[in-house]
Amino acid sequence: MVRKMLLSLVALFLVLPVRAAVVDIDNTELARLVAAGVPIIDIRTEGEWKETGIVPGSRLFTFFDEKGRADPAAWLRQVQGVATPDQPVIVICRSGNRTKAASQFLARQAGYQTVYNVRDGIRAWATEGRPLAPAASAVARCLGGANC
Repeated sequence: MVRKMLLSLVALFLVLPVRAAVVDIDNTELARLVAAGVPIIDIRTEGEWKETGIVPGSRLFTFFDEKGRADPAAWLRQVQGVATPDQPVIVICRSGNRTKAASQFLARQAGYQTVYNVRDGIRAWATEGRPLAPAASAVARCLGGANC
């Protein structure tokens, strides 16, 4: 009887979906996670990266282009080169609005278990005087075909 119950519980856990989490974070938590080695994906456009700079170490993978179009499948392939669904990942944009959609996509459709959404985006990071790196060299590397 006990064995049958245990088998039933195991079967139940196997069919239940893994709970994915999107966690909104502030800049203090962003700095802590980046220092701990969690990859950060900047989903803004090339022009935005060049205008403000980027959080040092960011991977530059545009989610929505200048016209608001997205190719989630292509974007996901880029993200998968940086983090697998069982690894945490950070997503940042200008103000935290676009990352809501990208974060939900990673958690709900792509199966990422822990996605950190930078609530106030790069604008708040810059306003607080936190470090920014010029995007020019990162953009050149990405356009050259390197894994950004």
